[in-house]
Amino acid sequence: MYRFLLSGKWLGWFLLVCLLAAVCSALGMWQLDRREAVRADIGVVEDNYDADPRAYDPTLFTRYDPATEWQPVTLTGTYDAAEQRVVRNRPLNGRPGYEVLVPLRLSDGTAVAVNRGWLPIGNDEAGHPDSVPAPPEGEVEVTARIRPSEPAVERGAPDGQLASIDLAAYAAELDYPLATGSYGVMAAESPSAAEVPQPLAVPERSEGTHLSYAMQWFAFGVLLFVGLGYAAYQEAQNRRWAAAGLDRDDDGDGMHSAVPRARPKPQRARRRPTQEEEEDAILDAQEDFDAR
Repeated sequence: MYRFLLSGKWLGWFLLVCLLAAVCSALGMWQLDRREAVRADIGVVEDNYDADPRAYDPTLFTRYDPATEWQPVTLTGTYDAAEQRVVRNRPLNGRPGYEVLVPLRLSDGTAVAVNRGWLPIGNDEAGHPDSVPAPPEGEVEVTARIRPSEPAVERGAPDGQLASIDLAAYAAELDYPLATGSYGVMAAESPSAAEVPQPLAVPERSEGTHLSYAMQWFAFGVLLFVGLGYAAYQEAQNRRWAAAGLDRDDDGDGMHSAVPRARPKPQRARRRPTQEEEEDAILDAQEDFDAR
């Protein structure tokens, strides 16, 4: 009864379902991979964010190591306020704004970029914050968490601003060496300035919805085969009813039942009268007329 599944039509449906199920499976695995990447990032945050500060090592900033991201580092140097930059398009908690980037010049003649925090958009001049707090003067001790340099973006920025924290582009504007692998997000500074930008948000430690999305994709793949199996079952039922002389009848309540088909009664062909019968009919009619 299920030999129809070997027909070209049903084999085509089966191959299509297999293809779609493979796509669903791939999307589910992609979501699981994203979840693992997020969990790895969360692990780095949990290991490093609240760790004890490490002593400054140039290699922490000249090249980026993902294992050291968010690791606090203690640096001692002098802020170069003249080379301070405002980084554009840096939202915080859904609010548009800027971040303040300042080179911290170290005793070895090199510098590390320090992100001192966030500023809201200004009301006085479009595209600029109303004011940028100045960093403290003289030698300071800064505790900053390591963050990677960002890629360049295809948009410009006014003088004194950066489109992204592209450290290589920032270093090209300075006349002294700036580490281009990583920068530091300020956690504390001593002495502190009278006014400081708003601290940046603590990184999220949520896995998000990747696991639930993965389960949904896997469920879609299974349901495709369930739907194909149900369609094959219905086709087999229809063929079985047709072979038994039954038909599906909808009784109005949404349920279908098998009922016998009403077979039309054969109609008898009309016979033409013979010549003798025609002559007898004529004579009978003549006798009736004479009798009147």
